[in-house]
Amino acid sequence: MELNSLIENATNMPSIPKVVQELIVTFSNDDFEIDELSKKVASDQALTAKVLRIANSAKYGGNRTIGSVNDAIVLMGFSALRTMVLASGFSTNLKAPEGFDGAAFWRRSFMVANRAKWIANYCNANPDVAYTCGMMHAVGDLLIHILLPEKAQAIQALAEQGANKLDLQVNQLGFDYTQAGEELATRWRFPEEIAESIRWQANPTQSPNGLPILALINYLAIYLTDNVETSHEVLLANFPNDLANEGKVNLVDLLGDLESLEDVDAGLEELLSD
Repeated sequence: MELNSLIENATNMPSIPKVVQELIVTFSNDDFEIDELSKKVASDQALTAKVLRIANSAKYGGNRTIGSVNDAIVLMGFSALRTMVLASGFSTNLKAPEGFDGAAFWRRSFMVANRAKWIANYCNANPDVAYTCGMMHAVGDLLIHILLPEKAQAIQALAEQGANKLDLQVNQLGFDYTQAGEELATRWRFPEEIAESIRWQANPTQSPNGLPILALINYLAIYLTDNVETSHEVLLANFPNDLANEGKVNLVDLLGDLESLEDVDAGLEELLSD
């Protein structure tokens, strides 16, 4: 099965709001006007409602009442609001097909995103871009479930029994969800570094462009998410130190600050609520 052909002939390709597509450009545009962001978000009523609900949550609002997108920008800052808009736009508009647990998918995606943003503080990476990479890390799996639901569900059932999902997808489909995610990110005109992080997240050292730091961050964030219930002792014992060192991650500080991960998912419920 050829991935590009599958996508080109699909009649149910997922789409994202125009404001989200326009915000993607701001990752590589330092001259973007904040007023433009406010107008773009305000033009989408559903997105505005969700942004204001999150801005008024305990994590951000406190005792203040945030009544407009401009107020939210002042309170949170441009980068944080952009991240929130992207997250809200994706989770609201990329609908899960029947038989796919969309709530669990987005919960895990945002948990990976939160940990990716946290890890970025210990290496040479932009935390907001890292968050977006983490949020997008499994979007290719969602795409496969949308385009090939029966095959995707059969693969998922085997993966839940312990089989390697990437291997199953390559063997049965001819491509895996990292390749599908990279293709989707490219078609949505995400920066190349984000598409690259999705493609090489499972094996960052195999990238033809050296070791992409954002792919490494995704790899580590997935490890931390998979081991969220694991004791610090076991987590430390199995941490991929060699790979992290190769990517020049400040392991001394990162591993010393693991306790701060306990608060990294604050505000997750507001983001997940409709």
